[in-house]
Amino acid sequence: MIVLGIDPGLANTGYGVVRRAGSRMEVLDHGTLRTRPSTPTEERLLALHDGLAGVIAANDADVASIEAFFVHPVSKAAMGMAAARGALLVACAHAGLAVAEYTPTAIKQAVTGNGRAGKDQIRAMVMRLTGIDADTDHSADAIAAAICHASAGPLQAAIGIRERR
Repeated sequence: MIVLGIDPGLANTGYGVVRRAGSRMEVLDHGTLRTRPSTPTEERLLALHDGLAGVIAANDADVASIEAFFVHPVSKAAMGMAAARGALLVACAHAGLAVAEYTPTAIKQAVTGNGRAGKDQIRAMVMRLTGIDADTDHSADAIAAAICHASAGPLQAAIGIRERR
């Protein structure tokens, strides 16, 4: 199973492509899509869409796993994240990828065993599980989202839970 993990954000969107082979997780690709605050929002969203479309085209993912929207204390940041998620979800839909959503707590729990783990703990566990030192926290979070689904996906399929198309 190959999973595209996505950590959405308007300024920085992390992505990680992980192959599950038995109990082993192999990172095939990872990075961060960046946009500048000085760029008009619609151009930033197009850049995120096109950037993720390129990642999808370059990798043969079976499914995408994205961090679910959560309530952000700053409403402007929440609106930016929501808009970014929309552009990223459209890129997945154009590619025909089913999308599974996981809360930040569920991703942290799946990767570290602690739903309140910090960025340093996530990065350390991503390194331990994959041997990859992610270039940014966003990339590490995306790899963690992919690992979360690669671990939970087979169980969900066995009990009849389907990803959203």
